[in-house]
Amino acid sequence: MKKIGRRSFTKATVAAGAVAAVSRKRIPGANDRINLGLIGCGDRGMDVWGTFLKQPDAMPVAVCDVYQPFTAKAAATGTGVKRFEDFRRLLELKEVDAVVIGTPDHWHAMPTIMACQAGKDVYVEKPLSLTVVEGRKMLEAARRFNRVVQTGSQQRSGTHYQEAVKLIREGGIGAVHKITAGYTRNVMPGFKPREFGAEKPHDLNWDMWLGPAPKVPFDPFRCIYHFRWFWDYSGGQMTNWGAHNLDITRWALGARGPLAVSAYGGRFALTDGGETPDIQEVLYDFGNCVVAWSGREVNHTRDEFLAFHGVKGTLNIVRSGFTVTPETWRPTRGKDTPAMEPMQMPGEGKGMDTLHIRNFLDCIKSRKRPVADVEEGHLTATMCHLGNIATRLKRSLQWDTEKERFVNDAEANSMLSRPYRAPWKLI
Repeated sequence: MKKIGRRSFTKATVAAGAVAAVSRKRIPGANDRINLGLIGCGDRGMDVWGTFLKQPDAMPVAVCDVYQPFTAKAAATGTGVKRFEDFRRLLELKEVDAVVIGTPDHWHAMPTIMACQAGKDVYVEKPLSLTVVEGRKMLEAARRFNRVVQTGSQQRSGTHYQEAVKLIREGGIGAVHKITAGYTRNVMPGFKPREFGAEKPHDLNWDMWLGPAPKVPFDPFRCIYHFRWFWDYSGGQMTNWGAHNLDITRWALGARGPLAVSAYGGRFALTDGGETPDIQEVLYDFGNCVVAWSGREVNHTRDEFLAFHGVKGTLNIVRSGFTVTPETWRPTRGKDTPAMEPMQMPGEGKGMDTLHIRNFLDCIKSRKRPVADVEEGHLTATMCHLGNIATRLKRSLQWDTEKERFVNDAEANSMLSRPYRAPWKLI
């Protein structure tokens, strides 16, 4: 069994390219502290925030949330941290160098774009966007204002993910023509609200929580973690775990996106009021490789989490590491012969979060593009959105990666964006 040490990996082969950037604000030096603002102080926002604040050069300055108890908890992480309910007020603070966005998905685009306009760098949780058009606007803003924007796809900072991508690209497991990705679990009979009761809390600004999404009466199930199961705010497990594993898939292929997508699924068994699929099967055509996504929320039998099926071996990878199982080639004569040696490499697990955040902070100072640059986040989120659009339409769709449009399909193209509720507008 060939073992690969983390330290032996040469990061230069997978690091994102550098780009010059001219800040409208000060550029922190190598020894300067970076003043941070947090937008979205719920579970994931606070998890990421806590990792940020363990870095010696990260200084908490301001926090923002539409739910006051979350804001109070976040503000307690530092001394003199300012509190806001409206993220626009936080962005007005000249002393803030960068913002961390941990909001629900439908609130990723506008804060990111406005932060770039305000001369601030951005760490925004995945999936980057709610729609394809949002992601394109976010990318354009980052480039126009020369901002460092890191997508929270921390697997890109895992050294074993980087080594796996390098191995695959160099033909280490042979040509890869099939990749399997998925996420399966059993949450029967469904989810329940876990933070709020039936009555809207007096210290929750529900209208601001909805923001650009359609106005609906307060629903405790739509808040906190379970926003993921509603199309107005997210895209289910496809944009949750798919945004992680399909990101590595696309990275390993060195592709901007698929040529076509077909999908089927629905919310067949869960009756908790959610909308996104509890069963979903998606196929992506990359020309010389087929990528299959399998999502299941109603049966825990573990399928392949992320597997690259090469002609010489299969690479299975999770956050704790990867293994390569050799294929056996059958010659006309003689004994069966393994096509390669078995391999394995450990992973950092939760430590990838620290590596990812460190990469972002370092790029703020160097003005290089981070390992999960906004463009990579946009292309991966787009891949997820395509899968969901095909699932909802229950048919195959041809995709033009350069134009970011479906080919000759007005109905599908109408789903690349969504109207914003007044007075909100996508800039």
